[in-house]
Amino acid sequence: MSNHRDLAADLTKVAVVGFAVTGRAVAAALVSRGISVLAVDDHPSASMRAEAASIGVELLEAPDLGVLAERIAGLDAILPSPGIPDHHPVFAAAEALSLPVLSEFDLAAKWDQRPIVAVTGTDGKTTVTTLITEMLAASGVSAVACGNTETPLVEAIANPGTEVFVVEASSFRLGHTQRFRPAVAVWLNFAPDHLDVHRSLSAYESAKARIWADLDENFGLAVASATDPVVLANRPPMARTITFGPSGSGADATVTAGVLRLPDGTPLVAVEELPRSFPHDITNSLAASVAALAMGADLEAVRAVLRTFKGLAHRVQLVAEHGEVRWFDDSKATTAHAALAAIAGFDSVVLIAGGRNKGLDLSVLVEAVPPVRAVIAIGESAPQIAAVFAGRCEVVVITTSMDDAVRAAGELARSGDVVLLSPGCASFDWFRSYSERGDAFAASVHELISRAKAD
Repeated sequence: MSNHRDLAADLTKVAVVGFAVTGRAVAAALVSRGISVLAVDDHPSASMRAEAASIGVELLEAPDLGVLAERIAGLDAILPSPGIPDHHPVFAAAEALSLPVLSEFDLAAKWDQRPIVAVTGTDGKTTVTTLITEMLAASGVSAVACGNTETPLVEAIANPGTEVFVVEASSFRLGHTQRFRPAVAVWLNFAPDHLDVHRSLSAYESAKARIWADLDENFGLAVASATDPVVLANRPPMARTITFGPSGSGADATVTAGVLRLPDGTPLVAVEELPRSFPHDITNSLAASVAALAMGADLEAVRAVLRTFKGLAHRVQLVAEHGEVRWFDDSKATTAHAALAAIAGFDSVVLIAGGRNKGLDLSVLVEAVPPVRAVIAIGESAPQIAAVFAGRCEVVVITTSMDDAVRAAGELARSGDVVLLSPGCASFDWFRSYSERGDAFAASVHELISRAKAD
C-alpha cells in the first residue's frame, strides 16, 4: 500500500463505478482536475444522464461483463462508489487487468492535507460524527461532517475555509481505500452488517480495520471501545490508543460516581446532565469528547455540547406518550446489534421489528427477552422475527402496513411499557429509507393517539 501516492498522482483516465451521490462528486472532482472519467452504472436514471452530460463524462449504462472489461482496459484505476458489492464483476475484471482500485479517501489524501477525524463502527457513526463536529464548531474550529453523509469528502475539500474534516467512514469507503491516515480515528463497535455487500464477515471486519492501518505512530490517535472484543483485537500496536467505555469497563475514558470522565480523571458532565442517557448515549459521548479534545476542542465547549445534544432523528427518538405508554422511533436500527442496544435502555418493551434482512443472523434478538415482553413482526422478514421469539413472548405478525403494526402494538401495550420501533432490518421492503419508515411510524402513532383521545 506504500505506492498509494503514486497511484493517485498518475491518474489521467479512470472509471467511476456507480453514479449516485458519491460517484457524481468523485467524477466532478476528477474532471475539475483534468482527469478523464468513464462513469458506469447498472441502474441509470434520467438525473444520472443529465449529470454526466453536464460535467462532460460518458455514462456507460448496465454493461455486460465483456463490454465492461473492454472499456476499463487501459485505464489507470477504477473508483467504485460506496455500496458496490464485492461480488460485482468490475472487481474481477480490474484484478485480471491489474487495475488499481481506489476510493474517494485516496483522492482526498492526494489533493488535500488538512487534518481528519474519522469515525467508524457498525452503529453510532453519524451521532458521534455530529457530536465531534459540534464540539469543534463550539470551540471556534471550522469543522465539517462529511464522508458517508450528504457531502462526500472529495466534495468537502473544495471549501478552503474548513480547518478539520470529521469523516464518517463507512466500511464501503474504507474497504477499497489504499491508504487512509486520519489524525484521530474512532472505532465505536463491531457487529455483523452489510453481508449483502461484503463477501464475508471477515471482509467486513478488515474494511473497518482500515481506519487504523495507517495511523502515524508518533501523532495518530486511535479511540477504541473498551468493551468490544473485535475492536480491541484490531488495536493498532504502534499508535497511541485511548479506550472508552461504561462504568466498570476498565476504560481510559469512563464513568465514575455518576460522572463522565477523561482518562486523567477530569470530569466532563454528570450522567444526569445529559439530555439522553441510554447506555449508548454515554459511550458515544465519551468517544466524541476524547476525539474532539484531541483535535483541539475546548473543554467547556465539549461540556456545553454534551449538555444540549438531544440526539438525531430516528435514533431512539421519543415520538409520543399517552396512557402511561411511551412510543419511540429507532428506525435507524437496521441490524440486530443496534436493536439490542436500544432495547437495553428500557424495562418493559413491546418491540416492532422486521423489514428487509441484510443477510444477517437475527436469532441474537432473542437476547432481548426480557425486557421485550411482546413483539410485532413486520415486513419481509416477519416470519424470521416471529420464529426468533416464538415461545419466548407474545408475537403478532403484520405483513400489511405500519398503521396495522402500530395498532397491534397499541393493543398489546400496557401501563409502563415502551413501544419501540427498532427493526433490526433495512427498510426497503415497505419504504424507500429508514427515515421514511420512522416518519410513517410517528404518523401512525399520532393518529392512534388522536383516535383514542376522541373516543
